[in-house]
Amino acid sequence: MTMKLSRRSFNLMVAATTGATAVGMRPALAETIKVAGIYTQPIQQKWDARLHQGLEAAKAKGEIEYVFSEKVANTDYIRVLREYCESGVKLIVGEAFGISKEARKVADEYPDIAFLMGDPFEPHGSNFSVFDNYIHEPCYLMGILAGHMTKTNKLGMVGGYPIGEVNRLFHAFIDGAKSVNPAIEYKVTFIGSWYDPPKAKEAAFAQIEAGADVMYAERAGVVDAVREKGVIAFGNVNDMNKEENGEGVVVTSALWHMEEAIAHAIQRVNAGTFKAENYKEWTMMQKGGASLAPYYEFEDKIPAEAKAKVEELKAKILAGEFTVNINDEEPKSSF
Repeated sequence: MTMKLSRRSFNLMVAATTGATAVGMRPALAETIKVAGIYTQPIQQKWDARLHQGLEAAKAKGEIEYVFSEKVANTDYIRVLREYCESGVKLIVGEAFGISKEARKVADEYPDIAFLMGDPFEPHGSNFSVFDNYIHEPCYLMGILAGHMTKTNKLGMVGGYPIGEVNRLFHAFIDGAKSVNPAIEYKVTFIGSWYDPPKAKEAAFAQIEAGADVMYAERAGVVDAVREKGVIAFGNVNDMNKEENGEGVVVTSALWHMEEAIAHAIQRVNAGTFKAENYKEWTMMQKGGASLAPYYEFEDKIPAEAKAKVEELKAKILAGEFTVNINDEEPKSSF
């Protein structure tokens, strides 16, 4: 997330809790359990929003009671975490990037509470599970489309920080594009912020002026630049065509879904089988944790060959027959 930096070390976002009896002691009887979310950003911020949506989905099914705190400062996170522990909750879905050591100590102090935390390290003890968002597979598929749709063979990518979570997406996008177009070159810019649309927009302008005609919009602000310059973009985490004014310019987006991961954790708590695990696979395509958004108005603008290739590889990924490489190293511009 050497300094292991993670995007969420800057926006330590979510903690969801499901009130239940002690971990490992609950009978296999489903019941409504209490969940609390802790977010360092407003829940409208898209990373937090995906977690919030996953918890809201469980609430809508009658599986949980759900309360949350938003805009909780990093420095205040442990205090809020402890307060929820003391309130009777038994499953905490949160984020420990940047405070992993401190969060693990809290988990040790409350062994009857299950923790599912965003964290770049390994699971801990008996009750501290970890997750990150691994949406590199749909990013690879987007790269295939980008490789077919570029006219200049130059791609642009604007991200927040060069940390593993972002780096792996950019590398997958590049790999997908090069798999169908070896002439691909790319520019990478990190703006040093998770939310600075004007700065991201200026970085995108610079890349477009340098020849990029297809952009990866990892940060908000890129879509505005793309619209003004008359080029196209691919979105990140949420459906940027519909949710970030991307109609007519965002071809598709690599979506992150937390519904299945959260459902798995709730089931474990209910069954008394929650344990320290890595939930990585629950944020990938096979488990429903990642997908490609619809093409919308680009449905008839994407070359048929590109769409066919995407469908072919999507099927292979879901069948476990194709593996997209995970590269967390910082990508460097090639032009």
